[in-house]
Amino acid sequence: MAKPVMLTAEGLKQLEEELDLLKGEKRKEIAEKIKVARSYGDLSENSEYDDAKNEQAMLEARIVTIEATLKNAVLIDEEGISNEHIHVGSKVKLLNLRTDSEVTYKIVGSNEANPSEGKISDESPVGLALLGHAIGDAVEVEVPAGVIGFKVLDIFK
Repeated sequence: MAKPVMLTAEGLKQLEEELDLLKGEKRKEIAEKIKVARSYGDLSENSEYDDAKNEQAMLEARIVTIEATLKNAVLIDEEGISNEHIHVGSKVKLLNLRTDSEVTYKIVGSNEANPSEGKISDESPVGLALLGHAIGDAVEVEVPAGVIGFKVLDIFK
């Protein structure tokens, strides 16, 4: 059995929208590229045809990946999450004890992780270490650069 994929409502919606786009508009675009490339004649030396077929293969692979993700999706009930402890779906404000700076993260499933948007995976070293902790807890996390200490300042939705 495949591993469950934790998704927030926002992450689920984004995947469904991407799948619709890929199956509709993008498939049509690539089919048109292949049609145009075929009109150039000899396919054995036709780089436009090869490029279009490669693009088609990548598109179909992405569609299969999204469909598998959606099939195994477990929706995180963000409304039902308490703010007493950190869970997947929680937003947390932390004090980085090394740099004395505050950071805010949202703990999400690995498919939604995007550190540049402040979304970290529940499977990442920091996300995993934070799970289950409460406001006021000090958490040490082993990362490639060493050990970083955090203090949980707030947990919110």
